[in-house]
Amino acid sequence: QVQVVESGGGLAQPGGSLRLSCTASRSIFSISNMNWYRQAPGKQRELVAGITRGGFTNYADSVKGRFRISRDNAETTVYLQMNSLKPEDTAVYYCNADPRGQYYSGTYHGADYWGQGTQVTVSS
Repeated sequence: QVQVVESGGGLAQPGGSLRLSCTASRSIFSISNMNWYRQAPGKQRELVAGITRGGFTNYADSVKGRFRISRDNAETTVYLQMNSLKPEDTAVYYCNADPRGQYYSGTYHGADYWGQGTQVTVSS
């Protein structure tokens, strides 16, 4: 069974930092592009940052220069380091593993996988 599990959310003050972690099943991690999304109350879910299988990264304009995504393939974990946090960063953050179109041990993956979400609150 494929699992995607986030951790590391919580409360931070404006200007502070948090690091989110997301561990995915070994059967999908190496073949997945990994992404962090967030959804604030009353807003649509938005892509925050992504990292490809090859390590290429992309960021939403709103977090460029403040957030950094990285992956540890040996630990099947992706991280989101969030610095200089702002109240508008408050949201539920979701990890997404996207192996669509890839094979692992003969198994084709046609769907992506989501974690349960972790709350990040930025407030003084």
